[in-house]
Amino acid sequence: MKLIKAEVGKFRSINTDQVVDIDPAVTAFVGMNEAGKTVFLKALHKSLDAMGAEKFKTVDDYPRKDYTGYMKRHAAEPDVATKLTYQLDENEAKELNKLLHVQLKSGFVFSIQHKYNNIKTILLQVDEASAIAQLATTVGISSDAISTVRKAATLREAAEKLGEIERTDIDTAFLTTLQARIKKTDWTNVVQYELWRELDKRIPKFLYFSDYDLLPGKLNLADLAQKVQAAKDDPDNADTHIKPKHKAVLALLRMADVEPTDFTGTTGYEEMKAKIEAVSISLTDQVLEFWKQNEDLEVEVDIKEDIKDESPFNNGPNLYLRIKNRRHRGVSTPFDQRSRGFIWFFSFLVWFDSVQDHLAAPGTEAPSNLILLLDEPGLALHALAQGDFLKYIDTLAEQHQVLYTTHSPFMVHSDRLHQVRMVEDKEKIGTVISANLSGSDERTIFPLQAALGWTVAQNLFIGKRNILVEGPSELTYLQVMSALVEAGGGEGLRQDATIVPVGGLGNVVTFVSLLGANGLKLAILHDYSGSTDQRLDDLIRQKILAQKSVFNVSQYRDIEKLGQNTVATDIEDLFDPAMYIDYFNITYSKQLNGLVLKVSDLPKGDRIVNRIERWLDSKAVKVRPSGGFNHYAVAAKFGATPPKTIAVDVQKRFVALFESLNKAI
Repeated sequence: MKLIKAEVGKFRSINTDQVVDIDPAVTAFVGMNEAGKTVFLKALHKSLDAMGAEKFKTVDDYPRKDYTGYMKRHAAEPDVATKLTYQLDENEAKELNKLLHVQLKSGFVFSIQHKYNNIKTILLQVDEASAIAQLATTVGISSDAISTVRKAATLREAAEKLGEIERTDIDTAFLTTLQARIKKTDWTNVVQYELWRELDKRIPKFLYFSDYDLLPGKLNLADLAQKVQAAKDDPDNADTHIKPKHKAVLALLRMADVEPTDFTGTTGYEEMKAKIEAVSISLTDQVLEFWKQNEDLEVEVDIKEDIKDESPFNNGPNLYLRIKNRRHRGVSTPFDQRSRGFIWFFSFLVWFDSVQDHLAAPGTEAPSNLILLLDEPGLALHALAQGDFLKYIDTLAEQHQVLYTTHSPFMVHSDRLHQVRMVEDKEKIGTVISANLSGSDERTIFPLQAALGWTVAQNLFIGKRNILVEGPSELTYLQVMSALVEAGGGEGLRQDATIVPVGGLGNVVTFVSLLGANGLKLAILHDYSGSTDQRLDDLIRQKILAQKSVFNVSQYRDIEKLGQNTVATDIEDLFDPAMYIDYFNITYSKQLNGLVLKVSDLPKGDRIVNRIERWLDSKAVKVRPSGGFNHYAVAAKFGATPPKTIAVDVQKRFVALFESLNKAI
């Protein structure tokens, strides 16, 4: 059974009904701080708290601006706080059809309204006709009884009519059984009630976890036992005695099957320590399965007294939670001195395991009919650790629906935007929740834009072997020349090589620094100014980049000196000058207005691009307003209409270049 829709009425910052479609696996609520994300989760939590502790309270939950007016009608007409709609899967429908002799279709839907007086209304429709038809097939009843049952429209009518006819002993026993079914409910539709009783067992309950439910580094167990007893003696004010940190430790103890009173009773130290350590080992294994930031951690739980500590820690045994780091020779530190992200992640694992164990019937597995409500999960985690936690959420979603709030771009799957709901606090309206991304405030959708930008940046590297070049001109020339070289029988670039233009040599350095450590094979090809680039030299010296992975085009200009730095060179200088000038003339024929550039017209120099720009200046010709010419426009013309043949020297240069790049990656 899945929650497919949640409608929240007036509740705290929600002033108008918000109808939200819920994803069958994961739903992410994205919005700014104070937008109302937590409010929505708390409304669901109070509707059906798995632990039975949460209820709607008008003074806490009803919007204050309408509170006085509402309280005048609350007793007689309580508002609907939430309306939750559920859907059965095919197997559940078949099971209930067989059990109750109804005809539920796959995808059967029903709803429950939860009101502010904490009474619920069931919105459920089912026909009794199939159940009546099944009754008429009961073995042994008389033909008169069969006829009477078949004529009835409802079970109540069938019982009433059977009471009026002459019956056999079997008929009377049959009627008694039917009347017993009817007496169990005052619902008009008896089968509808029976169906509800079965559905009620299967409805998933909500578990809510937030940043307040974190484990402390130590807690006095005698003090905890007193607070637990005080909460039992004063259940209406239990929250004033048991704070979130106490609940977190109780969850840890519950996992170990230990009660706080055990520490002041006859239970031996070794027995309790053994139970606690067993839980420690289990938690360590779980943490390391998903915590990839440091896999050398161990969880340590200890129980001991310290009469020199401050009150209440000087009264009886304390529970100490520590983390040992094998990376630093087993040095351990108090749990609450670890990173905030680790504390959150570990506390969540303890809480979730404990709750599942608490809800499971003796001898049974943990219940799967739970919906997890995670409020800002992993907010203190490193960006990559948030990615790890997203994987953990997917693992949880295999058994439970997960609803979580976030404003972090790293806590959103950019390829699953159908799971995202935008949450905004609109002036004079209050909290608004929508799946409409395009209609949302730009500040609200910023995490999605950032997530998409990160994905795009990552996907620039679509293969394991990548050649970083300065711009799109290099991309075009390398792709076209690779094809021409191969057509001439030479070696072109590897088919699995990805050419990545990064927008200048400065960006090449940035890309390598940020992404070169991701296990990718990188080669760099750049233009040569006449001297090596200091930034690239620094990366090589710091061993971030290997010298054998860096190439400049001057090393392939002089066929007699392949692999050696020569003169200042752009990739265009690897071509025959006459051929490149032909493409320049074709590209800018309109702007040149009949003027044709020849090789002999060029001023002296090493770089043909610079020589053409100087010629344009000397002729006072502007082929573009900003001066010079667009190098990529010439490259694009070359790519659109590549030459049918290439000079032997040009072929040799590019063959040597491709061999070097292929070897490097």
